[in-house]
Amino acid sequence: MMLSLRELDVFRRIMELGTITAAAETLHISQPAVSRMLQQAEQRLGFPLFLRRKKRLVATSEAHALFPDTVGAFAALDVVQRRAADLKAGTAGVLNVAATAAFANTLLSAAVARFRASRPDVVFTLKAMMAREVTLQVADHRADVGFIIDLITVPGVSVVDLCATPFGCVMPATHRLAARATVTPADLAGEPLIVLGRHLPLGILAMRAFAEADVPLEVAVEVTQSTVACGLVRAGAGIALLDGLGLLGAADDGLVMRPFRPAIAVPGRLVLPRHRPPSRLAEDFVTVVRDVIAESAPGTLRYRRAARSAARADGSRDLTARPARR
Repeated sequence: MMLSLRELDVFRRIMELGTITAAAETLHISQPAVSRMLQQAEQRLGFPLFLRRKKRLVATSEAHALFPDTVGAFAALDVVQRRAADLKAGTAGVLNVAATAAFANTLLSAAVARFRASRPDVVFTLKAMMAREVTLQVADHRADVGFIIDLITVPGVSVVDLCATPFGCVMPATHRLAARATVTPADLAGEPLIVLGRHLPLGILAMRAFAEADVPLEVAVEVTQSTVACGLVRAGAGIALLDGLGLLGAADDGLVMRPFRPAIAVPGRLVLPRHRPPSRLAEDFVTVVRDVIAESAPGTLRYRRAARSAARADGSRDLTARPARR
């Protein structure tokens, strides 16, 4: 008894226009074809939809009962088609992003604002969390894409280098060490140091840098987020050991960064689901993030445009493509 979509459309047009001739013109088919499909629909249903009276069609009570639901069905179909077109074009939908706080507070904030400026119908969920939780969110498909500064891998994800940022010291622009181009651990002897937790990637880097320089790491304040560290520096609590991402959100607040010598690079990484291709929205958002990275303060981030996603044969992009080596 199931009616085809075409039969429903014929019924709808006859109800709206009143005649088979008008319905045929609207549907761009012949009048006999419309009559045939109407008869087929009535046979499937087991009751007439129209009575034929003096070359006129008069809708039955059953037809009037079915018509509102038919109109609603086509309206719903139009919504589905528009949504599918929006998803194909990447102009609407929901994008779930997970990231470490350093990414979420700086690069991703700018990227989300830029992305939504041209696609206001896209809804974001931006979650700041520890690196391992970011990878788990992506692996479990609770996040479409993730951003971390640590090399943490779990089954079901691909981790791709996205950018590199120098590790060093964040201090007031008026500090005596701000006049130097680089700073060594020995230069920081006697300075109150603000360090990220020793279980965090940047905390581990700080301990390693001081150990290799054979300089004791004397921690004044231990924190879990770079934004907190910058706030403490701004308040005069000491010098923070951070990467360039940590400074991006505070560079116009009178703070400067001086990289360590020898140089220590902190890689920023992109996390993607391994066994599911990214959505068009995710692809386009990663492209915007790359643009924001490329435009960031010189010396704060290093990024090669060759690292842009490679095109696949089907027109989608391989976001795991690595930059060409030079």
